[in-house]
Amino acid sequence: MKKKLTLSLLLGASISAAALYFAFKNVPFNELIGYLAAIDYIWVVPTVAVALFTFVLRAIRWRIILGGSAAGIGFWQAFHPMMIGFMINCVLPGRAGEVARPIILSKKDKIPFSTGLATVAAERVFDIGLLIAFFAVVLANVRMDSDLMISYGEYRLNRDVLEMIAGGMLKLSLLLVAGIVLLSIEKVRQWIRTAILKIPSLLVGAEPVFQTRVRERVCFPLIRALENFAAGFRLIKHPLKIVMCLMLSFLVWYLTALSYYLLAKGCPGIHLTFLELSAVMIIVCFFIALPSVPGFWGLWEAGGVFALSIFGVPAKEAAGMTLVMHAVSVFPVIIVGLISAVITGINFWRITYEKGVPGATPPSMQP
Repeated sequence: MKKKLTLSLLLGASISAAALYFAFKNVPFNELIGYLAAIDYIWVVPTVAVALFTFVLRAIRWRIILGGSAAGIGFWQAFHPMMIGFMINCVLPGRAGEVARPIILSKKDKIPFSTGLATVAAERVFDIGLLIAFFAVVLANVRMDSDLMISYGEYRLNRDVLEMIAGGMLKLSLLLVAGIVLLSIEKVRQWIRTAILKIPSLLVGAEPVFQTRVRERVCFPLIRALENFAAGFRLIKHPLKIVMCLMLSFLVWYLTALSYYLLAKGCPGIHLTFLELSAVMIIVCFFIALPSVPGFWGLWEAGGVFALSIFGVPAKEAAGMTLVMHAVSVFPVIIVGLISAVITGINFWRITYEKGVPGATPPSMQP
């Protein structure tokens, strides 16, 4: 497990180090420090307030999604595991927090792990779908020269590349939606159950006792996991709740873009419109979808510098604003997540280890 953590960190660190290099290679260190000192940090206060409020909306949305599979989940029962999960994403590699959230639910509220995991997957469908929709609106209303080519290491990035990435994300979201719909159909699940129960009969020549053992130890647990996972998608049977989740998802991304706009008010040399800064936010999201070290250090900066350069922002100003935006987006989440862990009495290191979350090690192995 420790070897796995080391390899994961080394891979993420390599990618992030390369991203940091390309993001800051044209910015003299002294000039960057000078720019950071010139920022009006009073704008950090509303930026952090708006950014943290998006997590309140996320908790409400997750509670609605959970409502289809578990009764009696209150706001704080959803908020604390969610914040712990996002905090873990900032301190462990491999987005371990996405798995930690359903683990906490299973321990605190007795919701099956696979059901909780399905609700997290449903959340991501809303996020990806609204992010792509937001990107389409931005592309239609923001002037982004298709002939502009930005060099990023060995890559050449322009509007066409961004549209290709968005198209890939759209295909992924459609695939996820199709999977959710299919698993929500009883007849489809019946076919899957039948196929699973036929596994022992495929073991030609095996003793009947062994086939029975396979059925009990493999087939039945798989069927239970299938049903629990499908239970996490019961939201699809409630159109009103789907609309509510779509509205909350819109507000989450709108307010996230607003946080960029507010911080830009205090950054000298940043004179972009709300839609232009929305494009910056979306491009950063595209970048941090790649593997990196905990907290997305490096890729976040690379995405921000690239996005701001599209709109003519010089390297020094782009690097300075991106670095500050990253810090105010990550550190408050870590603090709130730690508070949630204290309130709920959750040992997140032990939680992630017990379920084999990628990148986690048992407490006794922590350095």
